Amino acid sequence: MTESHHINAGRRGLLIAGALSATAAAVPGVAGAAQAVNTAGQAPPVLMKVSLDVNGRRHSLELDTRTTLLDALREHLHLTGTKKGCDHGQCGACTIMLDGQRINACLTLAVMHDGAKVTTIEGLGTPDKLHPMQAAFIAHDGYQCGYCTPGQICSAVAALGEIRQGIPSHVSTDLNAAASVTPEELRERMSGNICRCGAYSNIIEAITEVAGRPA
Repeated sequence: MTESHHINAGRRGLLIAGALSATAAAVPGVAGAAQAVNTAGQAPPVLMKVSLDVNGRRHSLELDTRTTLLDALREHLHLTGTKKGCDHGQCGACTIMLDGQRINACLTLAVMHDGAKVTTIEGLGTPDKLHPMQAAFIAHDGYQCGYCTPGQICSAVAALGEIRQGIPSHVSTDLNAAASVTPEELRERMSGNICRCGAYSNIIEAITEVAGRPA
């Protein structure tokens, strides 16, 4: 390498070092952030306190802001009845009720719901005192392998609540008329919950039975 190449290389290194020093001096946070990055090249998690009312009990948690509500329930509160299926909001296995409305827990962050009321399958009933929907699923063999069942049951309970409130669905023919419990309505309202066992007809029978009596 010629002497001019050595000079140019040295000059480039000097300019780069000077630019980095100037940036760090102008923005002190940059230098601090650089020191905070761990050896794996990842920034440390940002933690935030969140309070959740889950199945009637208040829980105070300090969570990574990236923690989904599903992971907060399963990994931090150990309520494993709510299942992690696709983790993309497509299967419905993680369906819970949030402030009275059903939601896919995998698609929302826990810190977004500070103070919210959450109902999971554990909060609907117990082995000694089943919720009517749980009992109906058993009677009609609507669970089969059981993996999707917690989400199915939570969704079914919420779907009947929507019908009672007169909330229409995509198959409601008259938006001014009261919503009714028909197989078409139930299939549409439950379409976000996938059952790979194919127990759909049994699930509809279970929901129809519960719709005929107070839940």
